[in-house]
Amino acid sequence: MSINSAMLSGVSGLLANSTALASISDNIANVNTVGYKRNETSFQTIVTGRQVGSSSGRYSAGGVLADTRQRISDQGLLQRSASATDLGIDGPGFFVTTKKPEGVRATDARLFTRAGSFTLDELGYLKNGAGLYLQGWEVQEDGSVNADPSDLTLLQSINVAQVGGAAEQTTRIGINANLNASTPISSAVTTTVAADRYGPTTANNMAAYDREAGTGVKPDFVMQIPISDSKGGRRTIAMSFLRDTAPNEWFAEVHVIPADEIEAGPGLRNGQIRVGKVAFTQDGRLDPDRSTLFDGDAGTAGVQFTPTLAFLGSDYDTTATPLTAGQVKWSDALGISAQDIFLDLQDATAGLTQFNDANSEVQSTTTNGTALGNLTNVEIDEDGFVTAIFDNGVIRKIAQVAIATFPNADGLRSLNGNAFRVSLESGNFNLKTPGAGGAGLISPSTLEASTVDLSTEFTGLITTQRAYSASSKIITTADEMLEELIRIKR
Repeated sequence: MSINSAMLSGVSGLLANSTALASISDNIANVNTVGYKRNETSFQTIVTGRQVGSSSGRYSAGGVLADTRQRISDQGLLQRSASATDLGIDGPGFFVTTKKPEGVRATDARLFTRAGSFTLDELGYLKNGAGLYLQGWEVQEDGSVNADPSDLTLLQSINVAQVGGAAEQTTRIGINANLNASTPISSAVTTTVAADRYGPTTANNMAAYDREAGTGVKPDFVMQIPISDSKGGRRTIAMSFLRDTAPNEWFAEVHVIPADEIEAGPGLRNGQIRVGKVAFTQDGRLDPDRSTLFDGDAGTAGVQFTPTLAFLGSDYDTTATPLTAGQVKWSDALGISAQDIFLDLQDATAGLTQFNDANSEVQSTTTNGTALGNLTNVEIDEDGFVTAIFDNGVIRKIAQVAIATFPNADGLRSLNGNAFRVSLESGNFNLKTPGAGGAGLISPSTLEASTVDLSTEFTGLITTQRAYSASSKIITTADEMLEELIRIKR
């Protein structure tokens, strides 16, 4: 009968508004939860039918149903944080996480979250407040990232503690120096005595000069340049110059100190790695066309050591014995890698010059490469690259954070810890690099605030309370009507 249906409709109103109250309660409780997405309750009618007579019909109340959904796709406000490992996502997408850091298989569950309050655990893994470990792609030695949109096996938990000390070998030397044009010509150049005469490929060369031992020829000018090898060790490269009788020309030797740190083929001795001449124009500038110290085509603006005119080159075949003429390599006893070095003697503003001055002197030398350094900081950029910074200035990319997107993010299923899992409604995930294919960018040192608005929730509390009270009135009124009906029999 209609009175019974009215009472049942009131009961459905109580249930629906109880559900709405529970949803609002969750929202208010999580107002400060990082990355929380508010719940929203909507109501829909239940229609049981209407019987129509000749002139009027009887109505049977259906009631109401509550449907609560989480507004997962809503963007929360990004707020600044003092931690470099706190992350937010500016745009669509979710962090990919796992419940364990190591031994993760493709069959293990991946959870998706916007809660980016990551910190380092005792093993150096990035873990958020819910104990979920951040996943990403490893950066290869060449700087590339093998990012597949659907292959979970390529992902791994990001760990920064496994990055040890780092060193970079020197690959470039820049020189800003002047050779005094008024330097007297050495007797070793002008003498007719063969035993005393300078010879770059003989024992009487500049690399062999030792004042106490009385060996070699004293150079007019020497500059020493410290470099780093592949292990971060310090090596010393020297350039020695001796003025020739020909105008604007100098003998030049590039050699290593001490000499036993290299092995050289025929024609080189005493640690030499290159011999030749440097020539200058009449206005004191370096003349590459007449400088035999250079490799490559005429006019080359520097000395590029190549495997055929070798200087520790990475293309050098270390299995070839003996060394051929002009080939040089680090001594096997050092246990260090081959090394290509570009020696730049012709800078756009200075370089190696020949002007009249009181003395030959070095204004500056610049080299890259660093000695061994220790990890001091970890930073993450908007492209998701996790970068290790060392105290020697080396910067090394470790991994790139993966972003997962879904055709319908609001269809994800909620889990404890402010995380989500895939469902039929959400569709399958696609893994993307930050900013690619519609994925959001990483916002470093920020946290995404909850999307809960307290003013909206408190207003919802008032309207829900009123609706609940009104539904209870339906039940009491229907009860009184049924009581009146029972009295008819008395």
